[in-house]
Amino acid sequence: MNGALLELRLDDFDYDLPPELIAQQPAEPRDASRLLVLHRERDCLEHRRFYDLPRYLQRGDVLVLNDTRVLPARLWGRRDGTGARIEVLLLTRSDRDTWEALVRPGRRVPVGTEIIFGQGELRARAVALTDAGGRVLQFFCQGGPLEALLDRLGEMPLPPYIKTKPADPGRYQTVYARVEGSAAAPTAGLHFTPRLLEELQAEGVEVVYLLLHVGLGTFRPVKAANIEEHHMHAEYYAVTAEAAAAINAARARGGRVVAVGTTVVRTLETVTTAGGRVQPGSGWTDIFIYPGYRFKAVDCLLTNFHLPGSTLIMLVSAFDGRERVLAAYQTAVQERYRFFSFGDAMLIL
Repeated sequence: MNGALLELRLDDFDYDLPPELIAQQPAEPRDASRLLVLHRERDCLEHRRFYDLPRYLQRGDVLVLNDTRVLPARLWGRRDGTGARIEVLLLTRSDRDTWEALVRPGRRVPVGTEIIFGQGELRARAVALTDAGGRVLQFFCQGGPLEALLDRLGEMPLPPYIKTKPADPGRYQTVYARVEGSAAAPTAGLHFTPRLLEELQAEGVEVVYLLLHVGLGTFRPVKAANIEEHHMHAEYYAVTAEAAAAINAARARGGRVVAVGTTVVRTLETVTTAGGRVQPGSGWTDIFIYPGYRFKAVDCLLTNFHLPGSTLIMLVSAFDGRERVLAAYQTAVQERYRFFSFGDAMLIL
Protein backbone atom coordinates (compact mmCIF):
# COMPACT_ATOMS: atom_id res chain seq x y z
CA MET A 1 0.00 0.00 0.00
CA ASN A 2 1.01 3.60 -0.47
CA GLY A 3 2.03 5.42 2.67
CA ALA A 4 0.16 8.35 4.14
CA LEU A 5 0.95 11.63 2.37
CA LEU A 6 -0.66 14.83 1.24
CA GLU A 7 -3.28 14.48 -1.45
CA LEU A 8 -1.65 14.06 -4.84
CA ARG A 9 -3.32 15.89 -7.69
CA LEU A 10 -3.28 14.92 -11.35
CA ASP A 11 -1.67 18.21 -12.31
CA ASP A 12 1.22 17.43 -9.94
CA PHE A 13 2.50 15.13 -12.71
CA ASP A 14 2.22 17.53 -15.61
CA TYR A 15 5.10 18.99 -17.60
CA ASP A 16 5.54 20.98 -20.81
CA LEU A 17 6.67 19.00 -23.86
CA PRO A 18 7.26 20.54 -27.28
CA PRO A 19 5.41 18.36 -29.84
CA GLU A 20 8.52 17.98 -31.98
CA LEU A 21 10.17 15.95 -29.19
CA ILE A 22 7.59 13.15 -29.51
CA ALA A 23 9.57 10.49 -31.38
CA GLN A 24 7.93 9.36 -34.62
CA GLN A 25 10.53 6.75 -35.59
CA PRO A 26 12.76 4.50 -33.47
CA ALA A 27 16.51 5.04 -33.27
CA GLU A 28 18.69 3.06 -35.64
CA PRO A 29 20.26 0.88 -34.49
CA ARG A 30 18.10 0.22 -31.46
CA ASP A 31 20.81 0.83 -28.88
CA ALA A 32 21.84 4.16 -30.42
CA SER A 33 19.06 5.89 -28.48
CA ARG A 34 20.12 8.30 -25.77
CA LEU A 35 20.23 7.33 -22.09
CA LEU A 36 19.73 9.76 -19.23
CA VAL A 37 21.33 8.26 -16.11
CA LEU A 38 19.98 9.38 -12.72
CA HIS A 39 22.16 8.64 -9.69
CA ARG A 40 19.91 8.79 -6.64
CA GLU A 41 22.59 8.74 -3.94
CA ARG A 42 24.80 11.30 -5.69
CA ASP A 43 21.79 13.31 -6.93
CA CYS A 44 23.31 13.91 -10.35
CA LEU A 45 22.64 13.19 -14.02
CA GLU A 46 24.73 11.81 -16.88
CA HIS A 47 24.02 11.90 -20.61
CA ARG A 48 24.92 8.66 -22.40
CA ARG A 49 23.84 6.32 -25.20
CA PHE A 50 21.92 3.13 -24.54
CA TYR A 51 24.87 1.02 -25.64
CA ASP A 52 26.71 2.44 -22.59
CA LEU A 53 24.39 0.46 -20.30
CA PRO A 54 26.99 -2.23 -19.44
CA ARG A 55 29.17 0.32 -17.63
CA TYR A 56 26.37 0.88 -15.09
CA LEU A 57 25.54 -2.75 -14.36
CA GLN A 58 27.85 -5.16 -12.57
CA ARG A 59 28.52 -8.83 -12.12
CA GLY A 60 25.83 -10.37 -9.95
CA ASP A 61 23.06 -7.98 -11.00
CA VAL A 62 19.91 -9.45 -12.54
CA LEU A 63 18.26 -7.70 -15.50
CA VAL A 64 14.53 -8.48 -15.61
CA LEU A 65 12.73 -8.23 -18.96
CA ASN A 66 9.11 -8.66 -20.07
CA ASP A 67 8.96 -11.10 -22.99
CA THR A 68 5.38 -10.35 -24.02
CA ARG A 69 4.75 -10.03 -27.75
CA VAL A 70 2.45 -7.43 -29.30
CA LEU A 71 -0.52 -8.72 -31.23
CA PRO A 72 -1.54 -7.08 -34.52
CA ALA A 73 -4.48 -6.03 -32.38
CA ARG A 74 -5.96 -3.13 -34.36
CA LEU A 75 -8.68 -4.23 -36.77
CA TRP A 76 -10.82 -2.28 -39.21
CA GLY A 77 -14.26 -3.69 -39.82
CA ARG A 78 -17.74 -2.71 -40.86
CA ARG A 79 -21.04 -3.03 -39.08
CA ASP A 80 -23.22 -5.79 -40.42
CA GLY A 81 -26.27 -4.31 -42.10
CA THR A 82 -25.12 -0.71 -42.41
CA GLY A 83 -21.50 -1.04 -43.52
CA ALA A 84 -20.46 1.67 -41.03
CA ARG A 85 -16.70 1.67 -40.44
CA ILE A 86 -15.64 0.33 -37.01
CA GLU A 87 -12.19 0.40 -35.41
CA VAL A 88 -11.44 -2.38 -32.92
CA LEU A 89 -8.48 -2.56 -30.57
CA LEU A 90 -8.14 -5.93 -28.83
CA LEU A 91 -7.03 -5.65 -25.21
CA THR A 92 -7.51 -8.74 -23.08
CA ARG A 93 -8.35 -12.30 -24.07
CA SER A 94 -11.06 -13.94 -21.95
CA ASP A 95 -10.99 -17.33 -23.65
CA ARG A 96 -10.07 -18.76 -27.03
CA ASP A 97 -12.41 -16.59 -29.12
CA THR A 98 -13.56 -13.87 -26.70
CA TRP A 99 -11.77 -10.56 -26.16
CA GLU A 100 -12.26 -7.34 -24.28
CA ALA A 101 -11.78 -4.53 -26.78
CA LEU A 102 -12.06 -0.83 -27.37
CA VAL A 103 -14.33 0.07 -30.28
CA ARG A 104 -14.74 3.37 -32.10
CA PRO A 105 -17.21 4.87 -32.52
CA GLY A 106 -18.80 3.05 -29.59
CA ARG A 107 -22.30 4.34 -30.36
CA ARG A 108 -22.33 2.15 -33.47
CA VAL A 109 -21.67 -1.02 -31.48
CA PRO A 110 -24.43 -1.74 -28.95
CA VAL A 111 -24.66 -5.24 -27.53
CA GLY A 112 -25.77 -7.64 -30.26
CA THR A 113 -24.00 -5.80 -33.07
CA GLU A 114 -22.01 -7.91 -35.53
CA ILE A 115 -18.81 -6.60 -37.13
CA ILE A 116 -17.39 -8.02 -40.37
CA PHE A 117 -13.65 -8.02 -41.11
CA GLY A 118 -11.94 -8.66 -44.42
CA GLN A 119 -14.20 -10.50 -46.82
CA GLY A 120 -16.20 -12.05 -44.02
CA GLU A 121 -13.68 -14.70 -43.00
CA LEU A 122 -13.65 -13.07 -39.57
CA ARG A 123 -16.72 -11.79 -37.72
CA ALA A 124 -17.33 -10.58 -34.18
CA ARG A 125 -20.43 -10.05 -32.06
CA ALA A 126 -20.61 -7.58 -29.17
CA VAL A 127 -21.87 -9.67 -26.27
CA ALA A 128 -21.40 -7.28 -23.33
CA LEU A 129 -20.26 -3.84 -22.24
CA THR A 130 -17.24 -3.38 -19.98
CA ASP A 131 -16.96 -1.11 -16.95
CA ALA A 132 -14.41 1.00 -18.83
CA GLY A 133 -16.73 1.61 -21.79
CA GLY A 134 -15.34 -1.08 -24.08
CA ARG A 135 -16.98 -4.16 -25.49
CA VAL A 136 -16.65 -7.89 -24.99
CA LEU A 137 -16.41 -9.37 -28.50
CA GLN A 138 -16.96 -12.99 -29.44
CA PHE A 139 -15.14 -13.89 -32.66
CA PHE A 140 -16.22 -16.35 -35.35
CA CYS A 141 -13.50 -17.55 -37.71
CA GLN A 142 -14.15 -19.06 -41.13
CA GLY A 143 -10.73 -18.62 -42.72
CA GLY A 144 -8.50 -20.33 -40.17
CA PRO A 145 -7.57 -19.82 -36.52
CA LEU A 146 -7.96 -16.37 -35.02
CA GLU A 147 -4.20 -15.84 -34.65
CA ALA A 148 -3.63 -16.42 -38.37
CA LEU A 149 -6.48 -14.08 -39.28
CA LEU A 150 -5.10 -11.38 -37.00
CA ASP A 151 -1.71 -11.70 -38.69
CA ARG A 152 -3.40 -11.14 -42.04
CA LEU A 153 -6.07 -8.58 -41.18
CA GLY A 154 -4.70 -6.77 -38.13
CA GLU A 155 -2.29 -3.89 -37.69
CA MET A 156 0.26 -3.12 -35.01
CA PRO A 157 -1.54 -0.93 -32.44
CA LEU A 158 0.80 2.05 -32.47
CA PRO A 159 -0.07 4.83 -30.02
CA PRO A 160 -2.06 7.72 -31.54
CA TYR A 161 0.81 10.19 -31.11
CA ILE A 162 2.89 8.20 -33.63
CA LYS A 163 1.73 9.51 -36.98
CA THR A 164 4.04 7.53 -39.27
CA LYS A 165 4.16 3.75 -39.27
CA PRO A 166 7.69 2.30 -39.21
CA ALA A 167 8.71 0.50 -42.39
CA ASP A 168 9.37 -2.61 -40.31
CA PRO A 169 6.46 -3.50 -37.96
CA GLY A 170 8.96 -5.56 -35.98
CA ARG A 171 10.45 -2.35 -34.62
CA TYR A 172 7.45 -2.20 -32.29
CA GLN A 173 8.51 -5.55 -30.82
CA THR A 174 11.40 -6.20 -28.48
CA VAL A 175 14.08 -8.52 -29.89
CA TYR A 176 13.19 -11.04 -27.18
CA ALA A 177 9.36 -10.87 -27.58
CA ARG A 178 8.02 -14.40 -27.23
CA VAL A 179 4.52 -14.78 -25.72
CA GLU A 180 1.86 -13.15 -27.86
CA GLY A 181 -0.87 -11.26 -26.03
CA SER A 182 -0.13 -7.52 -25.60
CA ALA A 183 -1.96 -4.54 -27.02
CA ALA A 184 1.18 -2.40 -26.71
CA ALA A 185 4.92 -2.94 -26.50
CA PRO A 186 6.86 -2.78 -23.21
CA THR A 187 8.77 0.11 -24.72
CA ALA A 188 11.75 0.24 -22.35
CA GLY A 189 12.86 -3.04 -23.92
CA LEU A 190 12.83 -1.71 -27.49
CA HIS A 191 16.38 -0.37 -27.07
CA PHE A 192 18.02 -3.76 -26.58
CA THR A 193 19.87 -5.62 -29.32
CA PRO A 194 20.91 -9.29 -29.17
CA ARG A 195 24.52 -8.15 -29.10
CA LEU A 196 23.95 -5.85 -26.11
CA LEU A 197 22.22 -8.63 -24.17
CA GLU A 198 25.12 -10.97 -24.95
CA GLU A 199 27.60 -8.35 -23.77
CA LEU A 200 25.78 -7.92 -20.47
CA GLN A 201 25.66 -11.67 -19.89
CA ALA A 202 29.33 -12.03 -20.74
CA GLU A 203 30.10 -9.48 -18.01
CA GLY A 204 28.19 -11.48 -15.40
CA VAL A 205 24.78 -9.82 -15.51
CA GLU A 206 22.03 -12.43 -15.35
CA VAL A 207 19.10 -11.93 -17.74
CA VAL A 208 15.68 -13.14 -16.56
CA TYR A 209 12.27 -12.97 -18.24
CA LEU A 210 8.79 -12.61 -16.82
CA LEU A 211 5.48 -11.84 -18.49
CA LEU A 212 2.91 -9.09 -18.30
CA HIS A 213 0.47 -8.60 -21.18
CA VAL A 214 -0.01 -4.87 -21.65
CA GLY A 215 -3.71 -4.03 -21.83
CA LEU A 216 -6.17 -1.27 -21.09
CA GLY A 217 -4.08 0.20 -18.28
CA THR A 218 -1.74 1.61 -20.93
CA PHE A 219 -4.55 3.36 -22.81
CA ARG A 220 -6.78 4.50 -20.00
CA PRO A 221 -5.98 8.07 -18.91
CA VAL A 222 -6.18 9.22 -15.32
CA LYS A 223 -9.29 11.38 -15.01
CA ALA A 224 -9.60 11.71 -11.23
CA ALA A 225 -8.20 15.00 -9.96
CA ASN A 226 -7.10 13.14 -6.81
CA ILE A 227 -4.99 10.34 -8.28
CA GLU A 228 -5.71 7.99 -5.37
CA GLU A 229 -9.23 7.65 -6.75
CA HIS A 230 -7.93 6.17 -10.02
CA HIS A 231 -8.41 2.43 -10.51
CA MET A 232 -6.06 0.42 -12.72
CA HIS A 233 -7.38 -2.14 -15.17
CA ALA A 234 -6.13 -5.64 -14.41
CA GLU A 235 -3.47 -7.18 -16.67
CA TYR A 236 -2.29 -10.78 -16.87
CA TYR A 237 1.15 -11.70 -15.51
CA ALA A 238 3.21 -14.85 -15.10
CA VAL A 239 6.45 -15.44 -13.21
CA THR A 240 8.08 -18.86 -13.50
CA ALA A 241 9.70 -20.68 -10.61
CA GLU A 242 13.04 -20.41 -12.43
CA ALA A 243 12.72 -16.63 -12.80
CA ALA A 244 11.71 -16.18 -9.16
CA ALA A 245 14.61 -18.33 -7.97
CA ALA A 246 17.11 -16.39 -10.10
CA ILE A 247 15.92 -13.03 -8.77
CA ASN A 248 15.91 -14.24 -5.16
CA ALA A 249 19.40 -15.66 -5.58
CA ALA A 250 20.67 -12.38 -7.00
CA ARG A 251 19.32 -10.46 -4.03
CA ALA A 252 20.77 -12.98 -1.60
CA ARG A 253 24.26 -12.50 -3.04
CA GLY A 254 23.98 -8.72 -2.96
CA GLY A 255 23.15 -8.19 -6.62
CA ARG A 256 20.72 -5.53 -7.75
CA VAL A 257 17.37 -6.19 -9.41
CA VAL A 258 17.24 -4.00 -12.52
CA ALA A 259 13.68 -3.75 -13.85
CA VAL A 260 13.32 -2.98 -17.55
CA GLY A 261 10.13 -0.98 -17.76
CA THR A 262 7.12 -0.23 -15.64
CA THR A 263 5.46 -3.53 -16.57
CA VAL A 264 8.31 -5.44 -14.93
CA VAL A 265 8.08 -3.21 -11.86
CA ARG A 266 4.35 -3.79 -11.49
CA THR A 267 4.75 -7.54 -11.90
CA LEU A 268 7.60 -7.85 -9.41
CA GLU A 269 5.87 -5.67 -6.85
CA THR A 270 2.75 -7.83 -7.24
CA VAL A 271 4.49 -11.15 -6.60
CA THR A 272 7.02 -10.08 -3.93
CA THR A 273 6.28 -10.62 -0.25
CA ALA A 274 6.66 -7.94 2.40
CA GLY A 275 9.94 -9.64 3.30
CA GLY A 276 11.30 -9.12 -0.22
CA ARG A 277 10.98 -12.65 -1.60
CA VAL A 278 9.70 -13.10 -5.17
CA GLN A 279 7.04 -15.79 -5.43
CA PRO A 280 6.34 -17.61 -8.72
CA GLY A 281 2.81 -17.62 -10.04
CA SER A 282 0.37 -16.15 -12.53
CA GLY A 283 -2.81 -14.13 -12.36
CA TRP A 284 -4.12 -10.61 -12.80
CA THR A 285 -2.69 -7.47 -11.28
CA ASP A 286 -4.24 -4.03 -10.91
CA ILE A 287 -1.49 -2.62 -8.72
CA PHE A 288 -1.24 1.17 -8.92
CA ILE A 289 2.11 2.60 -7.84
CA TYR A 290 2.42 6.30 -7.07
CA PRO A 291 4.51 8.41 -4.65
CA GLY A 292 4.40 7.03 -1.15
CA TYR A 293 4.69 3.43 -2.30
CA ARG A 294 7.42 1.36 -0.63
CA PHE A 295 9.21 -0.84 -3.13
CA LYS A 296 9.93 -4.44 -2.14
CA ALA A 297 11.66 -5.92 -5.17
CA VAL A 298 13.24 -3.36 -7.49
CA ASP A 299 16.63 -1.70 -6.96
CA CYS A 300 17.16 0.03 -10.33
CA LEU A 301 14.75 1.09 -13.07
CA LEU A 302 15.27 1.41 -16.80
CA THR A 303 12.37 3.17 -18.49
CA ASN A 304 11.31 5.53 -21.26
CA PHE A 305 9.97 9.09 -20.90
CA HIS A 306 6.23 8.95 -20.27
CA LEU A 307 3.17 11.05 -21.00
CA PRO A 308 2.27 13.87 -18.61
CA GLY A 309 -0.30 12.81 -16.03
CA SER A 310 0.03 9.10 -16.84
CA THR A 311 0.16 6.26 -14.32
CA LEU A 312 3.62 5.52 -15.73
CA ILE A 313 5.17 8.84 -14.76
CA MET A 314 3.51 8.40 -11.36
CA LEU A 315 5.25 5.06 -10.92
CA VAL A 316 8.63 6.55 -11.89
CA SER A 317 7.97 9.43 -9.47
CA ALA A 318 7.35 6.89 -6.72
CA PHE A 319 10.73 5.33 -7.45
CA ASP A 320 12.85 8.49 -7.41
CA GLY A 321 10.64 11.25 -6.01
CA ARG A 322 8.27 13.46 -7.98
CA GLU A 323 10.37 16.62 -7.80
CA ARG A 324 13.56 14.90 -8.96
CA VAL A 325 11.81 13.04 -11.76
CA LEU A 326 10.11 16.16 -13.09
CA ALA A 327 13.42 18.03 -12.85
CA ALA A 328 15.06 15.25 -14.89
CA TYR A 329 12.25 15.50 -17.44
CA GLN A 330 12.84 19.25 -17.67
CA THR A 331 16.51 18.58 -18.33
CA ALA A 332 15.59 16.00 -20.98
CA VAL A 333 13.40 18.59 -22.72
CA GLN A 334 16.19 21.18 -22.61
CA GLU A 335 18.68 18.64 -23.99
CA ARG A 336 16.24 17.63 -26.77
CA TYR A 337 15.77 14.02 -25.76
CA ARG A 338 13.10 12.11 -27.68
CA PHE A 339 9.97 11.14 -25.77
CA PHE A 340 7.44 8.30 -25.48
CA SER A 341 7.32 4.87 -27.14
CA PHE A 342 9.99 5.35 -29.81
CA GLY A 343 11.94 7.84 -27.73
CA ASP A 344 15.01 7.71 -25.52
CA ALA A 345 15.48 6.04 -22.15
CA MET A 346 16.43 6.84 -18.58
CA LEU A 347 18.23 4.68 -16.05
CA ILE A 348 17.60 5.31 -12.35
CA LEU A 349 20.32 3.84 -10.13
